[in-house]
Amino acid sequence: MNSAPAPAKTDNINLLNFDRKGLESFFVEMGEKTFRATQVLKWIHQAGISEISLMSNLSKSLRQQLEETCSIVAPEIVHEQIATDGTRKWVLQMSCGNRVETIFIPERGRGTLCVSSQVGCSLACPFCSTAQQGFNRNLSVAEIIGQLYVAQKQLGDQAKVTNVVMMGMGEPLLNFNNVVAAMNLMMDDFAYGLSKRRVTLSTSGVVPAIYRLSEACDVSLAISLHAANDTLRDQLVPINKKYPLKELLEACLHYVESAPRRHITFEYVMLAGINDSDADARGLIKLLKNIPAKINLIPFNPFPGSEYQCSTASILERFKDIINRSGIVVTVRKTRGEDIDAACGQLVGKVADKSRRSQKIQKMREEYAAS
Repeated sequence: MNSAPAPAKTDNINLLNFDRKGLESFFVEMGEKTFRATQVLKWIHQAGISEISLMSNLSKSLRQQLEETCSIVAPEIVHEQIATDGTRKWVLQMSCGNRVETIFIPERGRGTLCVSSQVGCSLACPFCSTAQQGFNRNLSVAEIIGQLYVAQKQLGDQAKVTNVVMMGMGEPLLNFNNVVAAMNLMMDDFAYGLSKRRVTLSTSGVVPAIYRLSEACDVSLAISLHAANDTLRDQLVPINKKYPLKELLEACLHYVESAPRRHITFEYVMLAGINDSDADARGLIKLLKNIPAKINLIPFNPFPGSEYQCSTASILERFKDIINRSGIVVTVRKTRGEDIDAACGQLVGKVADKSRRSQKIQKMREEYAAS
């Protein structure tokens, strides 16, 4: 089990930053038994308790010691929207003032939480709204698992999170240790107890980290593919220039082989006139023929300033039929929460952009408008 580095000992240690292994080490250093970790995990993640004084099965002296040095601090909800289809969007503020968005999608028999891993995104995929904002920093374990913690408390008895997808703002594998520790908590029986098949990490293709993930954490893997050849993928998913398709698919094959029951979901956003031809569909079939794969076609969701359009319904259906006939499982993702900008690729937060990408993009738009 891969654990995030223990937070530095300060006057106030956020207990949300620990997975079980980290919390066990923390209590051992205090001279306590490791079972204290499971007690505290259950109070925090199952009971939703944020006041240490209420943890009644801890000794009074231990509670007092924890109160003096520790806290339980989750991101703060500063805005909530509910779409006509029941999708909820929470804007969460971090202690530094940056904000991220978290989405809850209710369906019959399940509730999916889309969780962010970074403030902004360090990648520059042109069809994604998040990528246009630039990048500030990685989220801590507390800020990642805190999104689930907050969602459960907000939903109360109305709904339950049954699935988590690391598909919100940011590239999860570029925040590897913190994301893995948070996913450990999601699957820990003493925390949220989600099945490994109900926790999915989506990556644009950070190849070395996919190999690490196969050894560190048994979760479902999704790849943001969006093109069947390097020339087009270099444009749509710029990290492809560093880790081209051949290397990415080798990593995917390794991920599947390391756990035979695994399959990989390949996400493919449908962009009119860009990647939606019959030839693109056949290229996708050829590319994935040797990998246990499921293809998820995603209708493009527009955002201000975007130059792309979504493929028409007839083209999307034709594309799907071509893949279906090959024997590869293919689905079309239902667009949810579009009326509150909560659909795939539409998430925006409040990002103090250290990369200055947002400024560069705005300057390019102004120059284009003036020409």
